[in-house]
Amino acid sequence: MTDFTPLAQRFRGYLPIVVDVETGGFNEQTDALLQIAAVIVDIDKAGRYYCAETVACHVNPFAGSRLEPKSMEVNGIDVDHPFRMAVDEKIALPKIFKPVRTALKKHSCTKAILVGHNAHFDLKFINAAAQRSGIKRNPFHPFSTFDTVSLAGLVYGQTVLARSVKAANLEWDASEAHSAIYDAEMTAELFCKIINDIPFRPPGVEL
Repeated sequence: MTDFTPLAQRFRGYLPIVVDVETGGFNEQTDALLQIAAVIVDIDKAGRYYCAETVACHVNPFAGSRLEPKSMEVNGIDVDHPFRMAVDEKIALPKIFKPVRTALKKHSCTKAILVGHNAHFDLKFINAAAQRSGIKRNPFHPFSTFDTVSLAGLVYGQTVLARSVKAANLEWDASEAHSAIYDAEMTAELFCKIINDIPFRPPGVEL
């Protein structure tokens, strides 16, 4: 049995933050960012990872951005809904980044690493929005990610989020899917389950 390993030591100083975005298409340069949700991952005294906090924001489409009809049909977002309470990217991103930076400081981590299901998609929209907003202190690593598609494929032989969650013996509610909050929280639960179930072998330590 290994000693408790603090979060900062587990991923070489990186802090895993699970992110899901809903968008108006697939092109981060032309298509609108509409929802962001981030789940802060923490570690308990037994060394097990868990979902500690969720932060989320509805986002106004940036000026001139595109809302591709098929994407809007999938995400079901009504950008003009009066109760959506969306804000511009330059307000939304700091709202997400602030608790991430707090968690980085708490765990003495050097950088957040984005965890996602098809993580590169989420990261490229976050990076593009940060660039448009003139935000220079993006807490996420600019290109490295942890992808639960790969992790679930390795462990469960599944790559679709719903099937991966079910294979991990977690509950899945199809009616809640394609909401940034729900997808981020389920991806976070999947990530924690996989990491908790795989023995960690620190350098020089034999299991």
